[in-house]
Amino acid sequence: MNKKTQERIAFSILTFTAMLVVIPTLLIIGYIFVKGIGMINWEFLTAMPRKGMTEGGIYPAIIGTLYLVLGTVLFALPLGIGSAIYLTEYAKQGILSRLIRLAILNLAGVPSVVYGLFGLGLFVLFLGFGSSILAGSLTLACLILPIVITASEEALKSVPQSYREASLALGATKWQTIQKVVLPHATPGITTGAILGIGRAAGETAPILLTVAAFFLPRLPKSFFDQAMVLPYHLYIISTQVPNMPEEIKYGTALVLLGIVGVFFMIATTIRIKFKMDNRA
Repeated sequence: MNKKTQERIAFSILTFTAMLVVIPTLLIIGYIFVKGIGMINWEFLTAMPRKGMTEGGIYPAIIGTLYLVLGTVLFALPLGIGSAIYLTEYAKQGILSRLIRLAILNLAGVPSVVYGLFGLGLFVLFLGFGSSILAGSLTLACLILPIVITASEEALKSVPQSYREASLALGATKWQTIQKVVLPHATPGITTGAILGIGRAAGETAPILLTVAAFFLPRLPKSFFDQAMVLPYHLYIISTQVPNMPEEIKYGTALVLLGIVGVFFMIATTIRIKFKMDNRA
């Protein structure tokens, strides 16, 4: 078998494996879109649920999800990026730093329900935050921190060392070098980590079940210490616990959740593209 034939076979296999991932994903999204698009209207997006959530809208769940994702990002991004900067730029590379990185990688594989139990014990009970948006945001921040740290660290490592040396040679301090040279070039990669983290935070059910989510609330949360309805948990409840729930409400709720995640992805992708273009300029 000559080299060209081997290359074609390898290309075909890789294309086939990529299609195995992409096609089912597109089919799932398309199926939810077709089944749920008929439910999307102004009342569904802005009205309170009525009659045991079988009528009305999902407005409280949308607002609760936005609050929760916003709180998660506010806690997770500064901590994650700061940790990555310390590990990459300041920490001595030795056994301790390798152990820390190994622990971070292992934390990324911990089941989300374990994070939920951790959040219940630490934030809800021990710190006294109760079942609240604050407790849920902190729990989800812990959940996505390994993703943010790992992606940010890889992005920082990808910045050529010569950039740092040139900046230091011109008299800049280490922090000035990080702030003015390293971070702007690493921002697209850091944003990718943030995208992955936001997507996971917005779709998780187990951690919010134990720390923030309410079965039904006929009002909006007034502060970060209030409980909130959240779309993933709301979807779980109306799919499994509410009898005679119309199918279109379930798929409409799933479509709205996908839409919110998609909007966050688009915002983060726009930021990533802008920084890439600025770096090339």
